Amino acid sequence: MSPRITLAITARVLRQLVRDRRTLAILLALPCILEALLWWIYHDSSQVFDRVGPALLAIFPFFVMFLVTSVTTLRERTSGTLERLFTLPMGRLDFLVGYALAFGMVALVQAVLAVGVTVGLLDLTIHGPVVLLGVVAVADAVLGTALGLFVSAFARTEFQAVQFLPAVVVPQILLCGLLTPRDAMPDVLHAISDVLPLTYAVDAMSRLAGSTATGHVWIDLVVVVCFAVAALCLGAATLRRRTE
Repeated sequence: MSPRITLAITARVLRQLVRDRRTLAILLALPCILEALLWWIYHDSSQVFDRVGPALLAIFPFFVMFLVTSVTTLRERTSGTLERLFTLPMGRLDFLVGYALAFGMVALVQAVLAVGVTVGLLDLTIHGPVVLLGVVAVADAVLGTALGLFVSAFARTEFQAVQFLPAVVVPQILLCGLLTPRDAMPDVLHAISDVLPLTYAVDAMSRLAGSTATGHVWIDLVVVVCFAVAALCLGAATLRRRTE
């Protein structure tokens, strides 16, 4: 892995995103719009918004980054771009880390906008540090990026890439504690939720909303980062140069 090549890949992806204004708008604006829609739905019940808002502040970036990254990476293969790139002195980790860095920079802007809108304009109640809330949002978005890069290796078409949403993302949303507290789940489902990365992102957001203590938040954050790194390593091992 070469830092120079990795940064070159990062710059290339960022240039592509800047030119693709619709994708960039989805990445940056959609989490804010969805949070605003949620606030509007519960405008007469601020307690409900304060309960589910932090969890969805973790879920929305994860969902959006997973979808966009998996489809974008698949396009690189189907168009032959990835195959041409591999004729250069570029390793798989150069490609994946370059993508992760590029989308991580976008995730940083996304997190600043989403947290700013949710806490500043929509008045979401947060007792913990708002900056740490943003850090968790960025880590969660990077996790979505890493998982999107990983699963794209198993798709042959964009439709197949989208099909991974109900297989990979939706179960995590159902079991992360958003719909019901995890302690109230059957033991088997609780055990499954313990090995799903989104669970820890949602837990970190919920703890920041309800308490000034940050000890458990940092533990959750480390777990999310470890899952993201593991997904990148698995992605490097399974990445194919092109789709047959």
